[in-house]
Amino acid sequence: MSSSPDYPEKDRPIEAWCDLHDLHVKLKDGRQVSTPLWWYPRLLSATPAQRNNVELMLDGIHWPDVDEDLSVDGMLQGRRAPGAVPPSVAAE
Repeated sequence: MSSSPDYPEKDRPIEAWCDLHDLHVKLKDGRQVSTPLWWYPRLLSATPAQRNNVELMLDGIHWPDVDEDLSVDGMLQGRRAPGAVPPSVAAE
C-alpha cells in the first residue's frame, strides 16, 4: 500500500481497540491516541463485539457493524461527533 500524498504515512493507524471507556489507536510512528468513547455516540452504544470489529484505513478506522468512520486527523485535533455529550451532563 502506498501512502497518499495528502496524508502523512507516520499517522497511519496500525491497531485500534476499545475498552469500556476509551478508543485507542496506535499509529505507525509509535504514538498512541486515546479518546473517550462518549465522543462517538455510535461506538458508545455499540456492543463490545461491534466495537472490536474494526477495519483500518489509510487515514482512519471503520466499524462496519455500526457504520462508523473516524479519521486519525479528527482524533488528533480533538473533534467529537456532533451532539456528543459528556456523561456527567447527559445524567442531568
